[in-house]
Amino acid sequence: MDTIPKILSKQKTFFKSQKTKDIPYRLSLLKALKQEIVSNEQAIYDALKNDFKKPAFETFISEFGLVISELDLVIKNLKKWAKPKRVKASMLTFPSQDYIYKEPYGNVLIIAPWNYPFLLAIEPLIMAIAAGNTIVLKPSELTQHTSQIITDIVQKTFPETVAISVEGGVETATELLAQKWDYIFFTGSVPVGKIVAKAAAKHLTPVTLELGGKSPCIIDDTVDLKLAARRISWGKFLNAGQTCISADYIIIKSNIKEVFIETLKNEIVKRYGVNPKESPDLPRIINKKNALRIANMLEDSHVVFGGDIDVEDCYIAPTLIDVPDLDSRIMSDEIFGPVLPILTYNTEQDIEDIIWNYEKPLALYVFSNNSSFVDQTIKKYSFGGGAVNDLLIHFGNHRLPFGGIGSSGMGAYHGKTGFDTFSHNKSISKRGNWTDPSVRYAPYKGKLTLLKKMFKYFS
Repeated sequence: MDTIPKILSKQKTFFKSQKTKDIPYRLSLLKALKQEIVSNEQAIYDALKNDFKKPAFETFISEFGLVISELDLVIKNLKKWAKPKRVKASMLTFPSQDYIYKEPYGNVLIIAPWNYPFLLAIEPLIMAIAAGNTIVLKPSELTQHTSQIITDIVQKTFPETVAISVEGGVETATELLAQKWDYIFFTGSVPVGKIVAKAAAKHLTPVTLELGGKSPCIIDDTVDLKLAARRISWGKFLNAGQTCISADYIIIKSNIKEVFIETLKNEIVKRYGVNPKESPDLPRIINKKNALRIANMLEDSHVVFGGDIDVEDCYIAPTLIDVPDLDSRIMSDEIFGPVLPILTYNTEQDIEDIIWNYEKPLALYVFSNNSSFVDQTIKKYSFGGGAVNDLLIHFGNHRLPFGGIGSSGMGAYHGKTGFDTFSHNKSISKRGNWTDPSVRYAPYKGKLTLLKKMFKYFS
């Protein structure tokens, strides 16, 4: 493989050839990508199982299926999305026809995470290709099997001048970030996101940062606790809790806490058995380092369920923590594992004191049948996105932009929003020549009153 500067130089040259701006060419690449992914379906399942024992069902619902759906959506709609959009002209520019052109940024860097290593590498790649960019993709070094199959798929689908997968660790990422890109798309932790933003700022490169944070789940006493427990156990323990929009902690009305805990315990046993370690449906933590990190978080916590740990096997049991202190280790950072702290509230002020103790989260969830409480909660708190009476489901709708706010990220993607993310909106006014009002030309004497009227009535 060429050096990173040489790869980028070749892609810059190819982009200047204008080939990627050809819509049929983009569609041919996307169709080839879909064919290659479909032909490797079982290999993708095997790779994720080898990396952290992810079951095929979870791989399909949270990675493979979403990628294919996104490809189908883009292939169906690309011509319409890429077409210049005519907008209403202003009387101040009369006569003119005004348009917004969708223009690719150019040379794009995508850095993918390990928690959903296939989805979060391929989905932004799809949208960057659809928008007409060239791409250097860096998959996660922590998921070696998945990264290898991503590299194989990209290599078989694209010329290196269009897209290439570059594997490697921190040194590779550092070298990639030292280059001058036209756009950077990063998914990962807040600390690394700050490093990416600093590197991008050096060249005034625009970025999308998909980060994380401590996402709360509020439960009031109007809900069906069995239904809430079923949905929460699914959303929290999917991917062993290694989901950036997973509920990081519960805030529940104090009078139903004990009943909810018992209900949730029963639900966990129903889904994963008495010994979850033997369940084929519970993935492992990505590596020993992260398993040990979570184990350290659990020290001095009041475990009311679970708590079993096998660092060598990267296993953490689904675990419930009863009312931890806000300054405890389990509440100081995003957990990113199958551990669920349960806090209580009596008044809405209690909820405020907890949520506003942290930075703006990537997600917020509220379980309630009280519509006014739901609406007030959604409006009061600032967060990336969320759901009412369920977890995670907003991620699955391509019509909903997905992204964070504040420390949980900037920018958004999914569906057409993803295409727009990797496209610059180029504004064009096409001026007519059949008339040329003289009001804008000097001398200006006697024209100010007329100009003010034009601004008032025609802006």
